[in-house]
Amino acid sequence: MKQDWKKVDKQYYLPKTKPEFVKVPPFKFFSILGQGNPNDKPFQENIGVLYSLAYTIKMSPKNNFAPRNYFEYTVFPLEGIWDLTEEAKKLNSKTLDKSQLVFNLMIRQPDFVTPDFALEAIERTKKKKYHPLLEKVKFEIIEDNHCIQMMHIGSYDSEPESFKQMDDFCLQNGYKRESKQHREIYLSDFRKVSPDKLKTVLRFRILK
Repeated sequence: MKQDWKKVDKQYYLPKTKPEFVKVPPFKFFSILGQGNPNDKPFQENIGVLYSLAYTIKMSPKNNFAPRNYFEYTVFPLEGIWDLTEEAKKLNSKTLDKSQLVFNLMIRQPDFVTPDFALEAIERTKKKKYHPLLEKVKFEIIEDNHCIQMMHIGSYDSEPESFKQMDDFCLQNGYKRESKQHREIYLSDFRKVSPDKLKTVLRFRILK
């Protein structure tokens, strides 16, 4: 039976459309750091590299290098941790300069993926279809821990409205946001879904 993240980990990927508290455990990811406007071509290339690795893992049984504890699963959605450059933080401008965005894009991997198996997947992907960005990919474990999250429905440019709700929720419940850094989980394909119907999980860490 295929393991589907929408069912197994529903609490982390399908929150309500209003702020809620969640404690997120450690997960394994392929990740890649970058900077710049997400509407530019280099950003899309980062995404392409991550998906090439994700499908190398998923298709490993057909290529005879899957681990013994491999199980069928649905590929996890793209995620991104977002921040601003130090220069942009100092300016503290009310207008967002997207060229000053700093991101760590990632795709979660199943529990059976070990560091050695991840490295083998990277090397196999390099041999099959090399891309310079593969040299920047990391395999890491990230734990969000105590967070506030909600489902944002709408364009990416309207996210500040949801973050305002999340900030108000923190204030009302005695939580303090750890930093302006936040995570986004993309449940919709922006190439196929109209902006007003995009579904994005928004999440940020809190001090507790």
